[in-house]
Amino acid sequence: MNEASFESQRLARNTPGVFQHDAEPQIDMRRMRAYRLGRVQQMLQERDLAGILLYDPINVRYANGSSDMQVWILHNQHRYCWVPAQGLCTLFEYGRALHLSRHLETIRDIRPATVWTFFSAGDRIAERVAQWAAELDAVMRESGAGANRRIAADHLDVAGARELEALGWEIHNGQEVMELARAIKSDDEIACMVASISVCEAGMAKMQREMRAGITENQLWSHLHQVNIAMGGEWIETRLLASGGRTNPWFRESSDRVIRAGEIVAFDTDLIGPFGYCADISRSWFCPPGRPSDEQKRLYTYAYDQIQTNIELFRPGQTFREIAEKSWRVPNEFVARRYGSMAHGVGLADEWPHVQFSDNADRSTGGMLETGMTVCIESYIGAEDGIEGIKLEEQILITDGAPQRLSTYPYETILLN
Repeated sequence: MNEASFESQRLARNTPGVFQHDAEPQIDMRRMRAYRLGRVQQMLQERDLAGILLYDPINVRYANGSSDMQVWILHNQHRYCWVPAQGLCTLFEYGRALHLSRHLETIRDIRPATVWTFFSAGDRIAERVAQWAAELDAVMRESGAGANRRIAADHLDVAGARELEALGWEIHNGQEVMELARAIKSDDEIACMVASISVCEAGMAKMQREMRAGITENQLWSHLHQVNIAMGGEWIETRLLASGGRTNPWFRESSDRVIRAGEIVAFDTDLIGPFGYCADISRSWFCPPGRPSDEQKRLYTYAYDQIQTNIELFRPGQTFREIAEKSWRVPNEFVARRYGSMAHGVGLADEWPHVQFSDNADRSTGGMLETGMTVCIESYIGAEDGIEGIKLEEQILITDGAPQRLSTYPYETILLN
C-alpha cells in the first residue's frame, strides 16, 4: 500500500508560515474578506433576499472578518451582524468590545448589541426584543432593504422572528445562504487552512511522542491543545480521543483512563487553528511496547482502504449520490457502527455538504462537487462484538483534476498488513 503521491500533496508541501513575513508571499486578508463577503452577497442576490441577519459567530466572522470570544458567543447571543445584499455590514457588538473591529473595511458601522436573552433581560424580554427589532428595522432600511421585505437569518429565536414579522419582514432560511457561500474556498482561504493543518499536525506529532503506557487519555489529549494555543490557534470543538476498549463504539471523549501497552489510541482533532480555519484529521495509533495483534491490523487495513478508495472519487462534477454509489463498501460486520457519513465539507468549521452512504437514501441530499470545495473523508471500523475500533480521516481540496491532500500526517505502518 503506497502513501499518497507527492503530486496529490503539492499544496500541503508548500504551506505558508503561520505568521506573516514581509519578504515572502503572504495571505492577503483584505482580499480574503472581500471574497467571503462577496460570496454571501452573491447567494443573497440569487435568492432575491435584501440581506441576512447573522448570529452564529462563525458566520459573522466569514461575512466580515470580525471575531470576539467565539466559543462564549456560541451560547450567548451578545453580538450579531446585518449583511445587506449590496454594500457593507453593520456589526452589533458586545457592549464593551466596540473597539475590536474598527479596522475592518467590510464593516460600515459598529453599534452596541441589544441583548434580549433571558440571561440578560430576565422579565424585560418583551421590552428588549421590541427595542432590538426597531433598531434592526432602521438599519435594514438604511441599507436599502425597504423595498424588498425578504430577508434571511441563520439563528433567530421565536420572539425575535415574530417581532420582525410584525414589522413586515419576511424571514427565510439563512443557513442555506451561508453554507453554500462558505462551500467554495478562495486561494487565501486554502492557505489559511493548510497553515492550520500544519499546526494541528505539529500537535499530533507531540502527542505521538508523548504517547506511552501509563499516560492518561486526558494527559495525551492536552498536548494537542497546548501546541494549538502556542502556535496561534483558537480552540478544539470536541474531546474525541479514546483508548483500548473505549475506542468501540466511537464518540467516547477523553477521560482519566490510563492507556496500556498494546492498545489502540484513536482520536479526531476537530481543531480550530490559526485564522479560525478547521483542521479535522483522525488517526489511530498502536501504543508500544509490543506488536499489534492480527485483529488490530485487520481493522486498520480496512479503514485505510476505505479512506484511500473514497478519496479518489472526489472530483468535480460528481454528485454526492454518485460518489456514495461508487464508494468503498463497508463489510457487513462493521455497518452497525460505521461513521455517520462518508464525508463532509470543512472550512471555518464542519460545513455542508454531508455525504451519506448509498444505503441512506432517505438522508441523502442533492448537489455535486465543485472545484474549490474542501472535504474531509471519514472512516470508522469497529464490529458490534469487537473490542477496539479504528478511526481515520483526511482533509482534501477538490481541484479541476485529482483531489489534493491537505493533511499529510503519516499512517501507522506497523498496523498495515
